[in-house]
Amino acid sequence: MSDHCVFCKIIRKEIPSHVVYEDENFLAFTDIHPAAPTHVLLIPKEHIETVEDIPAGNPLVSQLTERAVKVAKELNLGEGFRLVINNGDNGGQTVYHLHLHLLGGRFMAWPPG
Repeated sequence: MSDHCVFCKIIRKEIPSHVVYEDENFLAFTDIHPAAPTHVLLIPKEHIETVEDIPAGNPLVSQLTERAVKVAKELNLGEGFRLVINNGDNGGQTVYHLHLHLLGGRFMAWPPG
């Protein structure tokens, strides 16, 4: 884990969060600036900065999406939800710790808005 990463600090419980799911490898908590009625961030407990930093052949993204589906079911998002991973500055990534946004609770138009 990184000493300066805000998500690593959340994992270490140095910064409070509203946790909705946790296991030995992943943590899910509500976003402090929600873009939908339900907006949860799912993160690996291992500090990985971007999608590009995931080693080839690593099942991390598959495991992350499996957890997202589990959380979506627990939060009763049965009518649909959106999963988003931003990568890099131009991709909208603001925290450099890999994270997946789970958004739901309303109709999700495209393009996002």
